[in-house]
Amino acid sequence: MAATAVRYLRSVGAAPAAAPPFDALPRPVLRTVGEDERLPVAPAEFRRVLGHFASGVTVITAHDEEGGPAGFACQSFASLSLDPPLVVFMVARTSTTWPRIARAGAFCVNVLGADQDGLCRTFAVSGADKFAGVAHTPAPVTGSPRLASVPAWIDCTIGTVHTGGDHLIVVGRVEALGAEDHGDPLLFHRGRFGRFEG
Repeated sequence: MAATAVRYLRSVGAAPAAAPPFDALPRPVLRTVGEDERLPVAPAEFRRVLGHFASGVTVITAHDEEGGPAGFACQSFASLSLDPPLVVFMVARTSTTWPRIARAGAFCVNVLGADQDGLCRTFAVSGADKFAGVAHTPAPVTGSPRLASVPAWIDCTIGTVHTGGDHLIVVGRVEALGAEDHGDPLLFHRGRFGRFEG
């Protein structure tokens, strides 16, 4: 019936009735977070409180074809996924080592042992030749430096990189790994190195 009416109106040239005008919804107000809405956390207090969380210590290394071995000390490291096997570490956007690791496209996580705080300090210094006198061999898949005598190592390719405030969140796919079944890890807690007791 409706189809017949439409055909009739078309045959006599009648124009369909115009839709009635309507009022558009008001545009949403877009704004940033106001200063009075921010949580007042001072950087020093942030570090002090978060320092109560004890963490392990690692050295992230890579082999940069242009500049040779590169690495930095990192306590912001964690396992992320079992299937597929993924790990994650965080690095400051201001890091001068990160561009070299990114260029390599791969890295090795060297988990430090309880007696390797000196090695950590070596890789925490900016601008120095961090590998001077440090024994290492190529990791089996990526060729990233695997430091001698570390209790564990994880050889990875870079999967994705995300932004996280003043840091980058680097996700790596595990290609190979290995560990010794003895020795305690190096711990970092409230600005000091430590080890398990008991």
